[in-house]
Amino acid sequence: MGSLALAAAVLVSAPRILPGQGQALKIDPSWMAVHAGESTVEFQLVAGLTPANGGMNFDGANGGVLTLTVPVKWHVTLHFRNDDENMPHSVEVIPGSSSPPVTPGSTPAFAGALSKDASQGVNVGSKQDLHFTANQTGSYLIVCAVPGHGAAGMWIRLVVSASATKPAMDVGPPAP
Repeated sequence: MGSLALAAAVLVSAPRILPGQGQALKIDPSWMAVHAGESTVEFQLVAGLTPANGGMNFDGANGGVLTLTVPVKWHVTLHFRNDDENMPHSVEVIPGSSSPPVTPGSTPAFAGALSKDASQGVNVGSKQDLHFTANQTGSYLIVCAVPGHGAAGMWIRLVVSASATKPAMDVGPPAP
């Protein structure tokens, strides 16, 4: 099965309403490419994709509404792009399962899981690739490390699972 077909097969695309926003978030199959033979997954992570939360969102999701799940020891690439014309954004993967701390730490959960100039962010149209190995099971947050952005809801979830056999994206918090 090709990576696009596999990606489409593992996605849950039923729209769900974002809390307090009255809009449905739909997962786009192009956000994820799975290379199962290489234990590698690529995620398209776009800051300010929609006007949701004042542009402070990843792929239109904020406040932990989008969950990415990867099997432990898989290699992850986050293809980060800032589409928000109003403010700079960045990416950092930090430990945690609920809302992020007011200021994300400067040490990411995994080596390579922090964008350049994370506290300052990058302007609209900027692109960066983050590469890391999800070598520790647990719950993590993908946050914007620009001060105040994570606290304002610019974060989604990452789960590194010992029982998952393939990567997945889902709208909603991870299953208990």
